[in-house]
Amino acid sequence: MIQLQHLTKRYGDALAVDDLSFNIEPGHVTGFLGPNGSGKSTTMRMILGLDAPTSGQALINGRRYTSISKPMHEVGALLDANAVHGGRSAYNHLLCLARTNGIGPARVAEVLEQVGLAGVARRRVRGFSLGMKQRLGIASALLGDPDVLMFDEPVNGLDPDGVRWIRDLMRSLAAQGRTILLSSHLMSEMALTAERIVIIGRGRLIAEATVTELTARYPSLEDAYLALTAGSLEYGAAR
Repeated sequence: MIQLQHLTKRYGDALAVDDLSFNIEPGHVTGFLGPNGSGKSTTMRMILGLDAPTSGQALINGRRYTSISKPMHEVGALLDANAVHGGRSAYNHLLCLARTNGIGPARVAEVLEQVGLAGVARRRVRGFSLGMKQRLGIASALLGDPDVLMFDEPVNGLDPDGVRWIRDLMRSLAAQGRTILLSSHLMSEMALTAERIVIIGRGRLIAEATVTELTARYPSLEDAYLALTAGSLEYGAAR
């Protein structure tokens, strides 16, 4: 489980995340939505210990990420598919990560096969398309076979076949009882993938509901999102 308890982050006078509290529970794909500048990325970075909260806390299975000795066994994340050394092969990139958490080379080969990159495992990452880097990032997240997984815009750069693969992967991981947090701006894909939705705006919680509940009140998930975030946009529409 992921638990946010009064999570707050300030950058000088700017309030990026404002007293945010909610839980992400196992067995579901939970969609994480919000306009640009709403605090989604900052929130995910605080969950993963990449940014320190000004106050409050983010917990994974009851502990801060930074207190977990071998975190890849408990939580996997893809935040930026381009955050990889282009001179390394896909295999060596994963092997370096695996060694930091006591994971053997057999698991590296296994996840490369799982994400469809076994045939290019020895190629340097600098020659990969964005879609291939996304698959490599997902392989990194899966390395430790964790029960908690976080993905930020994982379908960027993927063709329709890859998008469907991601959708099926997320659902299958949730069906295994894992906790899945999925951030995306693609409402149509979120409607097909997620069961629960958390919406934030200007760093605050706006809504926490199932997709079924939202689409019972609005014509579509997109309509629900636009209505609920109308007052939280960083930039207004040009007129």
